[in-house]
Amino acid sequence: MRLKKYNKSIGMLSIFASTVMLSGCNTALMDPKGAIGLEQRTLILTAIGLMLIVVIPVIIMAFAFAWKYRASNTNAKYSPNWSHSNKVEAVVWTIPIIIIAILATITWKTTHALDPFKPIVSNEKPMTVEVVSLDWKWLFIYPEQGIATVNELVIPKDVPVQFKVTSNSVMNSFFIPQLGGQIYAMAGMQTQLHLIANEAGTYKGISASYSGRGFSGMKFNTIATPTRADFDSWVAKVKQAPNQLATMDDFKKLAADSIDNPVEYFSTVQPDMFKEIIGQYSHDMKMPGGQTMPMPAGTDMKGMDMGDKSHTAGAGE
Repeated sequence: MRLKKYNKSIGMLSIFASTVMLSGCNTALMDPKGAIGLEQRTLILTAIGLMLIVVIPVIIMAFAFAWKYRASNTNAKYSPNWSHSNKVEAVVWTIPIIIIAILATITWKTTHALDPFKPIVSNEKPMTVEVVSLDWKWLFIYPEQGIATVNELVIPKDVPVQFKVTSNSVMNSFFIPQLGGQIYAMAGMQTQLHLIANEAGTYKGISASYSGRGFSGMKFNTIATPTRADFDSWVAKVKQAPNQLATMDDFKKLAADSIDNPVEYFSTVQPDMFKEIIGQYSHDMKMPGGQTMPMPAGTDMKGMDMGDKSHTAGAGE
C-alpha cells in the first residue's frame, strides 16, 4: 500500500515539474509577425491536424480496449483465434495512404512556395542586408545605407528584405523565429533568405546551430520600425557613431572571439566588404569518382546539393 502511494506521489510530482519547466517555453513559431512565418505556422498546424486523424483514434482505442477487456469484465467477447479481416486491413492501409498523399502534396507545394531564394512579391521596394556570422556575434551590413551593426537588426515594416548570409568561421544558422525561416551560414559561401515583417515590434533572433562556447550569447534583436521614415532616422543615428569598418583590418579586429558582445554601430563600411569576407576562402568541390573541381570563393549555394537542406523556409507570395 505504501509503495502504491509512493509511486502515485512521484507521478504527481513529475507532472507538476514538467508543467513548471514547460511554462517557460517560447512559442515564437506559433506567434508569427510576417507573411513567411504565417505560411509556416499554417503548414505546421495542417500537418499536425492530419496526423491527429490517426493519433487521436489510436489513443482513444487504447484506453477503450483496456477498459473493455479488463480482467473484471467477464461479459466482454474475447475471440483470440481470428487471423484476418478485410475491413480492418482496408482501414489500416487506406487512411494512412490518403493522409501521406495529402501531406506529400502540401509539402511539395509549400517547399517551392517558401523557397528561401525566392523574392517576396510586394509593392514596396525591397532592401538588402548582408549577414556575417562571427564568433560569437552577428554582423549586419547595410550596403545601400553604407552602415553596419553588431547584434541589432533594424528593418522597416512591410518592406521585403533580402538577406545575404555567410560565415567568417564555423558553420552557423541564421534564424528569426517570428518572421520565419532559418538558413545556414557557411564560410566562403553565400546563402539567401527573403523575409518580411508585417507588424512593427522587436523580435528575437538567434543562432540555430551550436558553434562553440559563446553560442548561448549569440542573440540579437530584430526591430521592425513602423515606417520607412523611422528606419531612416535610425540610419541617421548610426551614421553618427564613431566606429568604422573602413578596412579589412577593422573587420579582423571586430571578428576576434567575444562572448555576450554588446550592440555596436559602425557609421561607414568599406564597399564590397561582404564579398571580401567571403573571398578569404576558397573551396574544392568533390565530384563523382574522387575528382575535385575548384570552386571560387563566394559560390552561391542555390541549386547545390549540400546534404542537409534545413533552410526550407524562405519567401512566398
